[in-house]
Amino acid sequence: MLRPSKRWRFHWPIAHHVRVHSPFFQTEAAGSGLVIRLISPDKTNRLTRACVQALTAALEQLKLENQVHPLIIAGNGQFFSVGADLNQIATLSGPDAYEFSAMGQKLMCAVASYPASVVAAVEGHCMGGGLDLALACHRRIAAPHAVFAHRGAVLGLVTGWGGTQRLPRLVGKSRALEIFTAADKISAARALEIGLVDAITDDPIAAAERWNQSAGPFSTLA
Repeated sequence: MLRPSKRWRFHWPIAHHVRVHSPFFQTEAAGSGLVIRLISPDKTNRLTRACVQALTAALEQLKLENQVHPLIIAGNGQFFSVGADLNQIATLSGPDAYEFSAMGQKLMCAVASYPASVVAAVEGHCMGGGLDLALACHRRIAAPHAVFAHRGAVLGLVTGWGGTQRLPRLVGKSRALEIFTAADKISAARALEIGLVDAITDDPIAAAERWNQSAGPFSTLA
């Protein structure tokens, strides 16, 4: 049984000398915007239930306190995110699984509808729910060694976090179906070829910062 939701609240006036830390991410100033860098003890940046709640609360708090600035979501050099925690998923009952799916969708919609530019700066593995998170961003910039995949089919799973809707919009229905059912890993070069990412560069965060500086305020439908 899932425990009742814990409310996460953050106080983070945007300033170049201010950093906000949580068990799941840390923030870094990036020009006029902010980098939200996913972190975890094992470096794989799993999107656990608590992590999803914390990220959603952080985005909501930014909007509530009128601190809407361009965002860059990043991981580390080897992992953007491997996605949902499979150990948690294995314990879910039917109602709990529905709640977990709705929780993930809430985060993805908060990212997609954020009223300023949100860019995913992807290095290393971007898998499952991590790919859903990148898909919810307004742009995706990858390092040459980035790897993308939805591996759920291997485990008998289909994402419930909106990837089945967002991926076809980017790469077309047939390619999206292949990605979901074959569960093959996709290189950065292939991701660029099919339109999954917008650019490849050795420094995705710097490129994302340049994009955010040139992008005006906007909102996109979730």
